[in-house]
Amino acid sequence: MPQTEVTLAPNKWIDNYADYLFNYAVVRVNNSDLAKDLVQETFFAGLKSAKNFQGKSTERTWLVSILKRKVIDHYRKINSKKGQAEVRMNFYNDGENEGSWLEERVPQNWDNASEKAIENEELRSQIDVCIDNLPEKYGMVFRMKTIQEFETEEICKELDISASNLWVIIHRARTQLRKCMEDNWFNN
Repeated sequence: MPQTEVTLAPNKWIDNYADYLFNYAVVRVNNSDLAKDLVQETFFAGLKSAKNFQGKSTERTWLVSILKRKVIDHYRKINSKKGQAEVRMNFYNDGENEGSWLEERVPQNWDNASEKAIENEELRSQIDVCIDNLPEKYGMVFRMKTIQEFETEEICKELDISASNLWVIIHRARTQLRKCMEDNWFNN
């Protein structure tokens, strides 16, 4: 059966794919503003490289592959020393006084659910601290595999490592995370 050629329709991307791409991105970066920026960058990159589209996949699959690259680039940037400094500088412009409430984090009535949410947020924060304290490569591999749910082959290709090396890194990262969480969360 002959394969039909898929052509791009950039004028329909926002209507057809923006919500899907946003949901895909926000799960991986856990920040809605950043997810919106990454989707916008994906659309721009798609427009710039439209001539390279070969029609071997659907339009959505092609855009998702661009978005995946944008997410990887984002994590590469923040995992580099320069990127970490930029993120800290942009986020902490004026100490604790800078910024405003995000709509979903405006204080609500205090009840047991609020207490659990605070505990979950504190736990999550501690996990993030422990991941940040991993060696750079361990943290990157752990995030890509466990949080962002990239496929093993994709991580290996992207980071130029073997599958067995990836699993050794994952094992070592989990061991170090367990120790960090035991020291800083469970034994407090």
